[in-house]
Amino acid sequence: MGHREDLLEGAKKCLVEKGFVRTTARDIVSASGTNLASIGYHYGSKDALLAQAYIALMEEWGDVFQAGVSGEGGSLERFRQFWEGVVAQHDESGPAWAASLEVALSGDRLPALRALLAASQAEGRRGLVSTPTGTPEDQIDEREVRTLGAFYQALLNGLMIQWVFDPESAATAEELTEGMRRAAEAMVRPKGAEG
Repeated sequence: MGHREDLLEGAKKCLVEKGFVRTTARDIVSASGTNLASIGYHYGSKDALLAQAYIALMEEWGDVFQAGVSGEGGSLERFRQFWEGVVAQHDESGPAWAASLEVALSGDRLPALRALLAASQAEGRRGLVSTPTGTPEDQIDEREVRTLGAFYQALLNGLMIQWVFDPESAATAEELTEGMRRAAEAMVRPKGAEG
């Protein structure tokens, strides 16, 4: 590996261990075996490197649980499998979730980092549509990214917050699936019908 890849791996390690705010450029250099000048040369800034590391962690995490999703696109079974994968990966992805909350709650203290992560949201939403629906990413249009992707992102962020606050009471894949089924039934039930 070259310095660019070494820096990315070191930054991922630091994100998991220390989060965004507590990770210094020297931490990354120490974890990667590179030098301080390499950060600026390859990524422009520590924050840009950390944003890329965060995106890489999320992609790796998504690749792992996507492998367990099969079945017809859009089915409740596929929805359940998707959330089973998310929940099963909590121990590995929990530190990255905590880091993303750290950035979200940082207000104006990390504007460059927030801007970099916000710019990656559309791609993340595209992946969130693809897995539970079975739609290839290149067939997902911008409207689906802005609607269905935002919906799945809201579910994921809500689950993430539940796990950060109290993993014991966080929703399971079965509970999320049952909640989705009930919500869908309530939306299509004729007005005044008993359920």
